[in-house]
Amino acid sequence: MSNIKKIASQKILILDGAMGTMIQRHPLTEEDFRGERFKNHTLSLKGNNDLLSISQPSIIKDIHRQYLDAGADIIETNTFSGTTIAQEDYGLTADDVYEINFQSAKIAKEVAREFKDKFVAGSIGPTNRTASLSPDVNNPGYRAVTFDELKDAYKFQVKGLIDGGVDVLLVETVFDTLNAKAALFAIQEYYLEYNISLPIMISGTITDASGRTLSGQTTEAFLISIQHAPLFSVGLNCALGAKQLRPYLQVLADKSSFGVSAHPNAGLPNEFGEYDESPQDMAGQIEVFLEEGLLNIVGGCCGTTPDHIQAIANTASKYSPRILKENA
Repeated sequence: MSNIKKIASQKILILDGAMGTMIQRHPLTEEDFRGERFKNHTLSLKGNNDLLSISQPSIIKDIHRQYLDAGADIIETNTFSGTTIAQEDYGLTADDVYEINFQSAKIAKEVAREFKDKFVAGSIGPTNRTASLSPDVNNPGYRAVTFDELKDAYKFQVKGLIDGGVDVLLVETVFDTLNAKAALFAIQEYYLEYNISLPIMISGTITDASGRTLSGQTTEAFLISIQHAPLFSVGLNCALGAKQLRPYLQVLADKSSFGVSAHPNAGLPNEFGEYDESPQDMAGQIEVFLEEGLLNIVGGCCGTTPDHIQAIANTASKYSPRILKENA
């Protein structure tokens, strides 16, 4: 596993594309999501994509394999909503959540072993609650979750991912840096307790043209907030297409002493919420980043497919990775 850093010094690493977009290609029913294990569950489970690692592992394995065939170096586990906090909406227990993370990591690792020098990143999403903002407009001081609750939920997810065999942990789609800090605290606490250390990637989300996260930080402020951690990379994903991310990636490339990553959406959603940007168009926009030497890791988020990743991988192969700064 440790050779991911060596490989990253030699080439731009390719991250995979969207899991949800690929799952949507399968017309899955409530029964498909439930599988045998959850056939008598009292709440609806349709739409709980993370659960498919247990109920439909062959579908998830096939998606991983398609991305690796397309040229991905790193595949993400199917665990974006794999915390006890997020899974509470579906009435799932802590044992179920552990199994989601363990099995997601296990099956991703099984597929990665079919290829040479491929890595599995444990996907850690932001949860559906925010520690910085109140969900009640009439009570701005109210919080639906505490820092300690987030930390405990993340730590439990980390245990399942590491037990399942991930090579890297990826805290992604960060819209609230306080949530991310809880995740980083959980990861480092786990590492100390179990005498383990895996590379940590973190990726924030610029929510609109203001250039700020949902909790109000600029890209540089986001970086300053998390750069105390021993990160492998810091980057941006989701919300925006590649073209819109450029100025914010320039900030990270200039200020960060870590690797810089980007996995943007396939453009901006149309009026139906769908993503229309072609693989060639997206790769062309990302090539601008590569020409400027902004990136060490690149992939895709919402709307991207193996075709997008293949086009991005082919383009990235012509460029060298950004040179890391000793002291940014």
